[in-house]
Amino acid sequence: MDKPFGLLAELTYGCPLSCVYCSNPLNLADYSDELSTADWERVLGEAHELGVWQLHLSGGEPLLRRDLVTIVRRANELGMYSNLVTSALGLSRRRAEQLKAAGLDHVQISIQSDEPTVSDRIAGTRSFARKIEAARLVKELDWPFTLNVVLHRYNIDRVAEILGLAEDLQADRVELANTQYYGWAWLNRDALLPGKDQLDRAESVVRAARARLSDRMEIVYILPDYYGKYPKPCMGGWGRRQLTVTPTGDVLPCPAAHTLPLPRANVRTESLARIWTESAIFQRFRGTDWMPEPCRSCPRREIDFGGCRCQAFHLTGDAARTDPVCHLSPDHDLVAEVVRAANEAGGPRERQLVPRPHR
Repeated sequence: MDKPFGLLAELTYGCPLSCVYCSNPLNLADYSDELSTADWERVLGEAHELGVWQLHLSGGEPLLRRDLVTIVRRANELGMYSNLVTSALGLSRRRAEQLKAAGLDHVQISIQSDEPTVSDRIAGTRSFARKIEAARLVKELDWPFTLNVVLHRYNIDRVAEILGLAEDLQADRVELANTQYYGWAWLNRDALLPGKDQLDRAESVVRAARARLSDRMEIVYILPDYYGKYPKPCMGGWGRRQLTVTPTGDVLPCPAAHTLPLPRANVRTESLARIWTESAIFQRFRGTDWMPEPCRSCPRREIDFGGCRCQAFHLTGDAARTDPVCHLSPDHDLVAEVVRAANEAGGPRERQLVPRPHR
C-alpha cells in the first residue's frame, strides 16, 4: 500500500453553473452541513502527516467559500502544492491577488466551449465572458494555468476552435477530458456520448495540435471509457495514491465513490490516517484479492486494477464486477449497446438533457 500523494478537497457543492455533465451527487441537499475552516485546516494537517503534497481545491465552486484564502494559506504553510479547480466565476482581481499572496500555486479554469453562446448554454448561465476575463487575469498574475474542457457530443466537434482559444489565452496546459458518466452526467449519458466519427475527427485535430504546439502547451486528451478496449486504472488503483474529502467530511477513494453502498468514514469522527489505513471503504477494493474472474487471472490486474468500481456499479448494480468497458468483461454488452445507440443515424437529441440545479 502506497501513501497518498494527492488530496481532492471538495470544499462545497454549491455552484453558479448548472452543467449537464456535472459529476457531483444528485442529492445536493445532503451536503449543506459543510466542514468549518478549522475542520479543513485540521484535515490539511493530517493529510500532510500522511504524505500528501498535492492539494486540489474543488467543488462545486470553491470560490464560494469565504475562507478559501485561509485554506490556501494553511496549505502553503504545510508545503503543499495547491491547485484551484474553478469555473472562475467569482475570481475578481482582489480575490485573485489575495490567493496569490496566500501561496496558491496553480489555477485550472473550466470552459464549456470556445463560442460564447454554446458555452453559456452548456453551463446554464452567462459565464463565458467572465471566464475569459479571469483567464487573462491568471496569466497577468503569472500563475501556471490549465484550461479544462469536458468534451461530449455537443462540443467535441469544436476541438480545433477550443485549442485555438487555449492558444490565445496562453494556457500552459489543456485538458480535453471526455465526460465521465457519474452524477448528472449519468442521467444525461445517452445524450452526451459522442459518436465514433466525432472521436476520430477530434483525435486527428489533437494529434496535429500536439505536434504544432509541443514547445508551448501540454495537451491532455482523455478518451471516453466506453470506447476503450481496456478500462483505465481508476485513480491509479483504489486507495493507492489519492483520496477525496467531500464538503461534509466523508473521505472517499475517488470522487464518485459516494454512489456506492459502502460504509462511510468521516473526518469529523476519525482521523485521516485511520480512515486511509483501516476504514472499510478504503479496504474494500484495495489491491487485487477482491477481484473476480476474469480480472483475478488477468495479466493486467495490476495495471488497470479491474477498472472503475463506480462504473461497474452503475452499469451492473454490483461494484465488485469487472468494469464492463473491458472487452473481456462478461457484462461488456451493456457498454456495446450504449455505444451502438450513440452511433445510430441521427444520434440522441439534446432535449433529453437534465441540467444540474443551482445550489
